[in-house]
Amino acid sequence: MKIPSVKGFHDILPDESARWSWIEHRAREIFVAYGFAEMRIPIVERTELFSRSIGETTDIVEKEMYTFADRDGSSLTLRPEGTASIVRAYVEHALHQQEPVSKLFYLGPMFRRERPQKGRLRQFSQIGCEVIGRDDPAIDAEVLLLLHDLLTALAIRGAQIELNSLGCTTCRPPYREALRAFGEAHRDELCEACRQRLAHNPLRLLDCKVPGCRAVTAAAPVMLDHLCAPCRAHFDALRALLAQEGVEARVNPRMVRGLDYYCRTAFEVVAEGLGAQNAVGGGGRYDGLVKALDGPDAAGIGFPLGIERLVLSMAEHHPARRLTPEVFVAPLGAAAEPDALHLAHRWRRSGMRVEIGNSGRSLKSQMRLADKARAPYVLILGDDERAARALTVRDMIGKRDWPRAVDMSLSAGSLRDALAALADQPVERTA
Repeated sequence: MKIPSVKGFHDILPDESARWSWIEHRAREIFVAYGFAEMRIPIVERTELFSRSIGETTDIVEKEMYTFADRDGSSLTLRPEGTASIVRAYVEHALHQQEPVSKLFYLGPMFRRERPQKGRLRQFSQIGCEVIGRDDPAIDAEVLLLLHDLLTALAIRGAQIELNSLGCTTCRPPYREALRAFGEAHRDELCEACRQRLAHNPLRLLDCKVPGCRAVTAAAPVMLDHLCAPCRAHFDALRALLAQEGVEARVNPRMVRGLDYYCRTAFEVVAEGLGAQNAVGGGGRYDGLVKALDGPDAAGIGFPLGIERLVLSMAEHHPARRLTPEVFVAPLGAAAEPDALHLAHRWRRSGMRVEIGNSGRSLKSQMRLADKARAPYVLILGDDERAARALTVRDMIGKRDWPRAVDMSLSAGSLRDALAALADQPVERTA
């Protein structure tokens, strides 16, 4: 019997993997341009890292984490998100003693046991960045400008940044109580999950996707009407900086983040091609998280983006494509195999993409393989070519042949030049 993959764990096949590689490549370029350095974090962490940082009453910790007991009895968890691990590493390695501000990015798989749906799997991949050590609105603007530039570079269809403020330890507690009172007044109209949230995390009332709850909470109080003066000044300054750079961030007063550590600036990215659950990622400020994990009192801000959801939202005619061979070497007969392997090895070492055919197959069969691989040129190596030490070239696009036109001693660069010169030759036409 065939052994299928585990539900919610998908293979990324070569054609789709090309888009993943493109996303990772462009993300790295933009992160580095903004002064970020890559950090590689473990897939497995101690469970308490997430229960302390994400929050014990969140859906992630209560229902979705892959947690297991190690042989020594300790509780370990496959990481469900990246920020907590970045902060743990920041504290463990005392990065604050090496530099006043750490600008870090990461990418890799995360794990949550959710109901699999379009773009949401149980193993999913994220790219994200974190800034630890600054709490001013200018760094918030820099992170959002980076996010805007990345979405633009990836040609994400209909990408829109939504912005909100979640307040601070001064103004959020009174707001939580106001929202709790509103929820209690409408308890009978709320779903069972929202009734439970009233006691522990009333902000999540605004995040419920049940239509009845959304209708009720449309009239609920919003955080923007309860901000203290410093939080209001921070939010207004951030919006002004974004407007100065021509970046539109739509204010969404209902938007909350699902993790307990967020404060002040919060944002999400929505895009086309994802259905009702149209978020590709989001993030915000987490000024108390580093201290909560026994580090210094350092502010932080960052975001993750889901690669699966970015792929679904990329423009249909995006330049990300699986790379094809530059040339296809077709050896005719076993005697040609050593020369074919030697040529391919020499050119590959110089960075040329070369595919070799099977000497046991006919030329016609190898031509079909070259066409399927989308190679623009086939270099034919038979007895005549070996004797002349020169390869016959088949132009797969123009359907032309040049017998023994390319010297076998050419370097990869000279071969590219020679092929380009042949392609520029006019096509001879008969009367």
